[in-house]
Amino acid sequence: MDILETHAYDRRQRRNMSCALFLSLLPFFLAAALYFYMGAHDWPASITSAGVKSAPTLLLAAVVLSWNGGQSILGVVGGLIFSAVGDCCLVWPELFLHGMGAFAVAHLLYSLTFLSSRYATYTSSSWTRLLYLILFMFGGGFYTYLFPFLKKAPDSHLLIPGVGIYIVLIIVMGMLAIRTRHISTLLGSLSFMVSDLSLALQVFKVTAPTVHGNTFVMVMYYLAQLLIAVGDVKAVENKDDFAKWKRT
Repeated sequence: MDILETHAYDRRQRRNMSCALFLSLLPFFLAAALYFYMGAHDWPASITSAGVKSAPTLLLAAVVLSWNGGQSILGVVGGLIFSAVGDCCLVWPELFLHGMGAFAVAHLLYSLTFLSSRYATYTSSSWTRLLYLILFMFGGGFYTYLFPFLKKAPDSHLLIPGVGIYIVLIIVMGMLAIRTRHISTLLGSLSFMVSDLSLALQVFKVTAPTVHGNTFVMVMYYLAQLLIAVGDVKAVENKDDFAKWKRT
């Protein structure tokens, strides 16, 4: 009976946590909805459009900070803040390299977070190693495909090595997300890759611009940041469950 009561208490705690987390995420949902409703991606480059674009990411950073405390500043919170800086830079096309650098730092911080003791540690299996290989090959293949278009860009001498480093960082981030075996973290990293892939195809003129191209990029981007943030908030809870399982 005591065991049953303990399980029931754990379920109630998780349900209460999920409700509280959802309520704390409402400002993010409202800010993201406002961005799409106002069509901010079609505005001319300005401080206002940069603020509207980066607001959802900054609100996510505030949520993670409120749940996980100051130690998350060098983790997911820091990654979200650098992502917001990248959001602002990409509003101005001439600041593309600066924005890419900010997002590269964000991926590095996410990767360090996924390696931290806050996440449960699992031994690698054959299927995870296969996923690592698939991601690595995909990153290399995409860079090879993108290379001729990078050579045509005005800043090719900076973009060719810069994009290569960026792809390595986001692939490593995805591999470490797989290592956590946390579904939100994994889906968030994959959504980030899809968003960046779509953006790269448009920015480097691999594909013709489409009416809803930027909308798709931003939907996948906000989804990625949301899933990574939620995964980080729940990381300690999942680690506790893993520890309980190991003791049984």
